[in-house]
Amino acid sequence: MAHYRDSGVIVRTHKLGEADRILSIITENNGKVRAVAKGVRKTRSRYGGRLELLRHLDLQFYQGRGDLDIVTQAETRDHWPEIQDDLDRLGKALTIAEAVDQVVQDKQENREVYRMLCGALETLRKSDPVLIVPAFMLKLLAHEGVAPAMDECVIGGEVTDLEFFDPRIGGVTCAAHQRGRRISSSALELMRATLGGALATVLEVKQAPHTDEVSALTHRLWEFHIERRLRSTELLS
Repeated sequence: MAHYRDSGVIVRTHKLGEADRILSIITENNGKVRAVAKGVRKTRSRYGGRLELLRHLDLQFYQGRGDLDIVTQAETRDHWPEIQDDLDRLGKALTIAEAVDQVVQDKQENREVYRMLCGALETLRKSDPVLIVPAFMLKLLAHEGVAPAMDECVIGGEVTDLEFFDPRIGGVTCAAHQRGRRISSSALELMRATLGGALATVLEVKQAPHTDEVSALTHRLWEFHIERRLRSTELLS
């Protein structure tokens, strides 16, 4: 069995035995790596506090025989203290990390999602955008090939009077077909902008009823496609 190196962000941890911890790490070259950090919970662990949630690290792994590899070296690249010290930013970061953990497959290279994750965390380090979580979720769903249709009615192809949104049929419907929940024109434009390449503009939008609407609709879309809830969203309420 061989050693290998990679960079990654820890998106999930759970205890193993008395002193170990299992880490889920979104890596640059190997997709999601699940690895054991031996002795990391001991007071005098050689890793100190490096192997914690939302740490960006340069790592060396020993490739195990089963599903779990073993962390053998870890050096910190960033731990985004601005996020760790702000409960609102931390809640958003944990939700983003959980979303990535639900989507990325073990040992399947996914550099784009790794870069998206690092970019989102870097954005949260600098500021606290209201829509960063739903915007990230929409971009991630688009990357997975399940972006909603937002420009025309998914039933009849109409491009006007788009007043409803239904995740089950893939996007918006018009006033004539009326499937799903109502969507305001403001929420529709924000979701279009996110998927259409105007993310920077979306992240500058301030809290308003239509931003709450975008968040609610996006979470419904996520749960339909991924078939799992994001438990970290409880930290955002």
